[in-house]
Amino acid sequence: MSISDAHNTDFDRWIAGEFTSSGEFTALVILVAIGESKVTPLCSTYFNVIGAEIDWAGITVLFAGSGHDWNGASFFPVRGPTGGLLDDPSARAHLRELEAGLDDDRLVLNHGQFFDLWGRQLKIEEIQQLQ
Repeated sequence: MSISDAHNTDFDRWIAGEFTSSGEFTALVILVAIGESKVTPLCSTYFNVIGAEIDWAGITVLFAGSGHDWNGASFFPVRGPTGGLLDDPSARAHLRELEAGLDDDRLVLNHGQFFDLWGRQLKIEEIQQLQ
């Protein structure tokens, strides 16, 4: 293990492992605001991963331009019918389907790889609303 490996985030380990195991992919992303008892979707995007060079620090710089005060992001790796990257129309269509599913059920975020502002992996749990 190198010194830099000791500082890797859960995100860094996930994205490197995803690329190493299956090659290039398109990442669909949902940025969210995490509150005490709810998660609010803010915006979505997608980008192509063609190597394992991106890290959490680079992702946070990229997402700083979103114009949103986010503190969580869920990543959904998708590949084309024969593997590899999605074309733009397909990526947009997959992203719209994901957004529609998220409107119905916030637990959809768990179907991806969900991380907090520091790149630590998260999981959403259902809570019972008091009446």
